[in-house]
Amino acid sequence: MKAMQLAAPGGLDRLQLVDLPAPAAPRAGEIQVRLHASSLNYHDLAIVAGRSPTADGRIPMADGAGVVTAVGEGVSEFAVGDAVVSCFFPLWQSGRQVPSTFATVPGDGVDGFAREQVTMAATAFTRAPKGYTHEEAATLTTAGLTAWRALVVDGRLEAGQTVLVLGTGGVSIFALQLAHAMGARVIATTSSAAKAERLRALGAHEVINYRDQPQWGDAVLAATGGRGADIVVEVGGPGTLPQSIRACTPGGHIALIGVLTGFAGDVPTVELMRKQQTLQGLIVGSREHQQDLVRALDHLPLRPVIDSSYPLAQMADAFAHQISAQHLGKICLHW
Repeated sequence: MKAMQLAAPGGLDRLQLVDLPAPAAPRAGEIQVRLHASSLNYHDLAIVAGRSPTADGRIPMADGAGVVTAVGEGVSEFAVGDAVVSCFFPLWQSGRQVPSTFATVPGDGVDGFAREQVTMAATAFTRAPKGYTHEEAATLTTAGLTAWRALVVDGRLEAGQTVLVLGTGGVSIFALQLAHAMGARVIATTSSAAKAERLRALGAHEVINYRDQPQWGDAVLAATGGRGADIVVEVGGPGTLPQSIRACTPGGHIALIGVLTGFAGDVPTVELMRKQQTLQGLIVGSREHQQDLVRALDHLPLRPVIDSSYPLAQMADAFAHQISAQHLGKICLHW
């Protein structure tokens, strides 16, 4: 089978397409999947760029979508021909005992999905939403599930609430779409007039240019009559967190997801405390969360926004496009 491997210590020039032996037939409790698509995330970028070290020869990519080609003894949840999508934490089935490392995450601690076939435990996958393409399904493993958990599982989103999303990356766009589809008012930020129009077309009620308005937390308050956003999908980290706290309503929820502006910084703890907000870090979600997301997507009028798609052999070009930050939504790989 064809696969992409990353040579240590990493770097886009260290990615190479190789021929590897096909995986073994599935044993009891396992399924074999013919993979067709993946989608890029900043976690994957950290791996392939060498910023987050991994084993020499690692097969990258945490997201994988494809078709079941064989099932092992005792597997009743899937049948040959089913469209499936991978789980970010294959061993985190449900519950509050959350993983705190990436040791079991495909493409990081173990080989990922940048290959044509894989044999794994059936519980490392869920079914894909009805009617989704493989590329659309591949956006759910990381970005889609992160947005779902931020809004629904942890944020307990209700219709009529206000959600603030930052930027136009995969998680932010998915959160915008989910919140809009579930009856929330969405405020989005960007620095691009062209992207602002796209955000409005996707359902954003207000778009704030954070370059024109660096104190965009005050702009969110102004847009909500001084109340603020009920849920903030915070993907920036230390560089944006103070403004997110400013923008969030008293008693509101801030989902801390990303570190695009760095790994540490000052936090206005007095304002956070005074406004009695919840600041919760999260990394994707469990298989049960993903199953709930898939059931919701079977009924919501929502299709993932795919910015562009590259053949597997052009993975380095796909990551270069991601680094340029010109994309809106997800960048995918197909094969």
